[in-house]
Amino acid sequence: MAKPVVLIAEELSPATIDQLGPDFDIRHVDGANRDALLPALANAHAVLIRSATKMDAEAIAAAPDLKVIARAGVGLDNVDIKAATEAGVMVVNAPTSNITSAAELAIALLLSVARHIPRAHESLSRGAWKRSAYTGVELYDKTVGIIGLGRIGALVAERLAGFGVRLIGYDPYIQPTRAAQLGVELVDMPTLMAQSDFITIHIPKTPETTGMISDAEFAMAKPELRVVNASRGGIIDEEALFRALESTTIAGAALDVFVSEPPEGSPLLGLPNIVVTPHLGASTDEAQEKAGVSVARSVKLALEGELVPDAVNVAGGVIDQSVRPGIGLMEKLGQVFIGLAGASLASVDVVVQGEITQHDVSVLKLAALKGIFQPIVSEQVSYVNAPLLAEARGVAVGMVVDEASGEYRNLLTIRGVLSDGHTVSVSATLMGPKQSQKLVEINGYDIEVPLATHHLVMVYRDRPGIVAVYGKEFGEAGINIAGMQIARKSAGGEALSVLTVDTRVPDEILERVATAIDATRLSAIEVVDL
Repeated sequence: MAKPVVLIAEELSPATIDQLGPDFDIRHVDGANRDALLPALANAHAVLIRSATKMDAEAIAAAPDLKVIARAGVGLDNVDIKAATEAGVMVVNAPTSNITSAAELAIALLLSVARHIPRAHESLSRGAWKRSAYTGVELYDKTVGIIGLGRIGALVAERLAGFGVRLIGYDPYIQPTRAAQLGVELVDMPTLMAQSDFITIHIPKTPETTGMISDAEFAMAKPELRVVNASRGGIIDEEALFRALESTTIAGAALDVFVSEPPEGSPLLGLPNIVVTPHLGASTDEAQEKAGVSVARSVKLALEGELVPDAVNVAGGVIDQSVRPGIGLMEKLGQVFIGLAGASLASVDVVVQGEITQHDVSVLKLAALKGIFQPIVSEQVSYVNAPLLAEARGVAVGMVVDEASGEYRNLLTIRGVLSDGHTVSVSATLMGPKQSQKLVEINGYDIEVPLATHHLVMVYRDRPGIVAVYGKEFGEAGINIAGMQIARKSAGGEALSVLTVDTRVPDEILERVATAIDATRLSAIEVVDL
């Protein structure tokens, strides 16, 4: 039999090729050359890329035998994951390959902005000797605020501890005990902004985190504040940052990431109190080597029909066909669960009930954890690192498998205990010949709501006129309600409304609605295909 064809579309290390071994027909092409790439894909079973090769719908359609696209790195902006999923093509990356490099870059940027290293180098290289012009500050005895205490944030905390700094952190999803292990005092955002001499950011970019540091936050800061972002562009409002730096509201900033990359024409680039680098977080020999070897290993697993832990769209491997539809549903259910939780977790139980329990359903626990952690950590979450993320955050994870499922053929549930003792549960099932994804329970309330991108969950005292109140608020704000269901356990008691809306609802409108109906809880949930 002919060997499977593995197409190397960009330069990869010799160790990557060695990892693939002799069982594949390895071919090379310049992935940036479209005219060369498309014909080369015709017989490919796998393609290995970095960032220059665009695996869009056209490229995927040109590869009828393609089984796996492997990105030797973290970002997947150059891969059309939706088109790949529809074509049954697995997409894999190397989610943990750059965490050490990213953490070390954050430290380097922090030191550079503290000691004016880039400008001092530039000055001296031009022949000037201006020692007093570049007087900096020490880290010792300063307060460093870390936003996001995931794997990269934790590495940063460990490295900063050696500088004799006081560490404070903001991360609503981490257990206080885990933060204490890292030597970090958990605080809220206003406290972190007000007390920090340095801030370093390590969170994902989501609708909630976009622009989370803006004019209001800079107004709280010390004039000595220096802020570092080597995470995602857009978490800091760049226009607000420009105003804060230009007016010396804060002392300095260091950026490796930008809203638009490259940041052509950005006024930030001309400021004297900023350090900028061209998205170098993963640009080390070690990170590149780890990424190549990691995805080569995934390609081998995929082409051998084994489970691929680093798959970002389909799990692949020896998973029964009756279990496969539950993977995507469980990933989405995890997003609903963490959206309802809104706080750090103490424990999570994944419950699988029904006919599918006749097969191995362990992948559904991994899918649930992937859905839970992807919205709240800065790194890409996969089936292999999701349990590690739970362990690192002190979250106990269990799984319950039960053949009995009551009125449903199959039922998937995630239950959790928050650090404050409150519990959260959410259940879903697949219904009908089209296997429609539906939410059927939230915190003990029976519902039946088709899963969509945007949901609002409101809890309030049951009384007449409430629907009219929030309907008016959303209507005036131009928010279209596509679907709605109300559940209650007794008249006049607590009621739960689940709304499906067409667009994301701004925070100020949510606050207004919560006040208008005297809601005890209002959660905005965004559900995406991971």
